[in-house]
Amino acid sequence: MFSLLRRGPGRLTPRQAHQRTSDGTAVLLDVRETPEWRAGHAPGALHLPLSRLAAGASLPAEAEGRPVVAICRSGHRSRQAARLLSGRGVQAMDVTGGMTAWARAGLPVTGQGGSGGVQA
Repeated sequence: MFSLLRRGPGRLTPRQAHQRTSDGTAVLLDVRETPEWRAGHAPGALHLPLSRLAAGASLPAEAEGRPVVAICRSGHRSRQAARLLSGRGVQAMDVTGGMTAWARAGLPVTGQGGSGGVQA
């Protein structure tokens, strides 16, 4: 009955997420699996697959005590990650549409070693 009144973690558009993570207000956490991450990710993003996060892995040291914006390919896994992190007491949000929407918005994507990446 009260589930309709509960609000989950916040959601950001790709542009809002880019702004908050570029100005240092929050840390971008990519929760996709390693092959997806290597193909292309947002510059400056930290990497922790949802599978490891769900298994109890700690956040990367750079994200400890900071607001976290989770991102994945389409927004489904990042939503799960934001809820999981919120349950741990982390101020967490996720990016609607994930890296697909990020790339579509013309935001930067880099590959392994800093080369030009693709959204995977």
